[in-house]
Amino acid sequence: MRSAIRQIPLDTATCHHAHDYHQIVIGLRGRAEFEISGLGGAFEALAGCIVPANHLHYYAGTGDNRQLILDLPAEAPALTGPHHELARLFDAPRFFTLDEPLKHYLDFLLKELEATSSPPAGHQGDRLAATLLGCLHARLANEEAAPRPRLDLPRLDRFIERHIAGRLSVADLAREACLSEAHFRHCFREQTGLSPWQYVRRKRLETAHRLLGDSRLPLSEIAALSGFANQSALSHACRQAYGQPPSRLRHRLATAASPRHAPALS
Repeated sequence: MRSAIRQIPLDTATCHHAHDYHQIVIGLRGRAEFEISGLGGAFEALAGCIVPANHLHYYAGTGDNRQLILDLPAEAPALTGPHHELARLFDAPRFFTLDEPLKHYLDFLLKELEATSSPPAGHQGDRLAATLLGCLHARLANEEAAPRPRLDLPRLDRFIERHIAGRLSVADLAREACLSEAHFRHCFREQTGLSPWQYVRRKRLETAHRLLGDSRLPLSEIAALSGFANQSALSHACRQAYGQPPSRLRHRLATAASPRHAPALS
């Protein structure tokens, strides 16, 4: 797959997706808003953003807008061979503004697109893309990239708590965090030291532990309310986590919570 260069307006309704190729978006007219893996920003004409592959991003245009979009698969000539260093542009999402020389190059690129087929045929699209990427790389290489956004764990905890009794997938959590599933898994483990599955299982156990101590609900109901498939699954999880079955754990919690008898007066 070669580089593709196109000019389109963005829908004014907020949309979101992720794709397996990199993307450069440059405003030509109007205003665009992007949120890429938690990094948000807006830009007008002669500014833009970098969208790395497989990063979930939300986007919308405002009014009469038009954007220049470069689609760049990892194996595109503009990112491989002698241009392989340009792939570092996509290490992280970021926003940028074109300086005067790049504004002139953008004007040339647009005129070149008008003079040739659209999208440009043969290798011309790769040549145009490589020049633009090279210029961007030269300008952004020494700029500190925006720090990787941290996951909003309190928000995720609230989401898990609301859905603890049902099925919770990594995809559900990734959507809540506005990240692609693969990127979410990486960020989650980096920030918590746990996989999303381990984290949700721990939350289920905490819910079951609380219900065992605070209620007299049947074990089957506690299993359902804390998201375990059945009472047997709850028992297995409690034995692994606490070293005893739910019935014994409930007795221990009740004993620990009961008030001590006051000593007899002499």
